[in-house]
Amino acid sequence: MATLLSLGEPRLLTAAEFLQIDFGPDLKAELDNGVIRMMAGGSRDHARVQANILIALGNRLRGSGCRPYGSDMAILTHDASVRYPDVTVDWGQPGDSGDDRYLSAPRIVVEILSPSTRTIDLGSKKAEYQALPSVEAIVFVDPEGETVIVSARSEAGWFDSLPARCDIVLPTLNLTIPHEDIFARD
Repeated sequence: MATLLSLGEPRLLTAAEFLQIDFGPDLKAELDNGVIRMMAGGSRDHARVQANILIALGNRLRGSGCRPYGSDMAILTHDASVRYPDVTVDWGQPGDSGDDRYLSAPRIVVEILSPSTRTIDLGSKKAEYQALPSVEAIVFVDPEGETVIVSARSEAGWFDSLPARCDIVLPTLNLTIPHEDIFARD
């Protein structure tokens, strides 16, 4: 009889292998350094803030060549990680990547923080997004405290704002999303 010890170490997946898996309509997962991590659904506050940001970006970016996407679109952060940010602004054209399952030129990434994802979002995901040459800013939004952190690329490297009850300001896109729009409840 085989035991767990005799089966050996599990094989890590590549991003290409992960993208071939059909999890069905009810399951969602990310690939984290070769390991599949199942994702739970978000809270009502999470969904509200995500929708507010998508609406604000969609209205402000219309006609610019950039497009906001929700968490159904993947970003390949490296050969063994596939992430699904809450909101992504992409400047690529459909099919640029050769595969319509992921975005080829993410410019802005937004992660909405929750107690269960905060550490990963502000840690490994942030580092992976910063390593992508097209990413100009990463925005972390905390629905509980109604605060925003913006990590922006500059010539000197990455600069992080302190968590604050403030607007999302994205100078490279020449746009601002007011605090009251981000956290609107109507």
